[in-house]
Amino acid sequence: MLIVGEKINTSRKAVKEAVTAKDEAFIRRLARRQHEAGAHYIDVNCGTFVHNEPELLSWLVQVVQDELGGLPLCIDSPNPAAVEAALKVHQGTAMLNSITGEKERYDALEPLVVKYGCKIVVLTMDDESGIPPDAATRFEIAARLIESLAAKGVSYDDIYVDPLIQPISVDSKNGLSAAETIRLVRERFPGVHFICGLSNISFGLPERKLLNQAYMVVCTTYGLDAVILDPEDKRMMALVYATEALLNRDPYCANYLKAYRKGILKE
Repeated sequence: MLIVGEKINTSRKAVKEAVTAKDEAFIRRLARRQHEAGAHYIDVNCGTFVHNEPELLSWLVQVVQDELGGLPLCIDSPNPAAVEAALKVHQGTAMLNSITGEKERYDALEPLVVKYGCKIVVLTMDDESGIPPDAATRFEIAARLIESLAAKGVSYDDIYVDPLIQPISVDSKNGLSAAETIRLVRERFPGVHFICGLSNISFGLPERKLLNQAYMVVCTTYGLDAVILDPEDKRMMALVYATEALLNRDPYCANYLKAYRKGILKE
């Protein structure tokens, strides 16, 4: 499972204050903690800064990569100017979160994906349907986007489909719709990856962590192989390792045993 650490996001008050002050020490500590807890990519998002997002996002990229020796980052922004500013200074292969079937957004971001050769998160939404309630329509949107990107030379291995998780408190079918979207896309495009943030599933309900953790297990059985989460949530990380071992996605349980030796499997 590819883990993307979610904490460097200026929607979090402490992160916004640190970015405003350009507090490198705070950002470095937060990046280091996530990486040491198991993150393979670090998400960087400063979308709350509408007017100077390009400058601040490129600053974040440089600070985090300098701290972590060039660890790849997930550039989290729909703003083409901010995305390009970040990609210009990023070392190695970045992940871009995200592109959609919305024409204006797709047309602005697709050339950057091709130009910089980054991995790309594909959201299953478009101008006509918004976020569809059903898996079949989400699959159709994903298929169009995958085929369009592939036609421009983007490999399936660099495409990460996000099935767009919505709260089960609003519609009890939402959890199954996202999981079924993963199954449908996986059958049609076996080389494509799947990614999601989990927290939307539990919105409005008590014991949210429990639902998020259980839903990660559910989605992994359907084919989820990347997730945006807090890697310092030890129970969630323990379930990631255990689930992959049980699904024969961890040869000889090597990652599970390594996590055990590092103490990750214990509360």
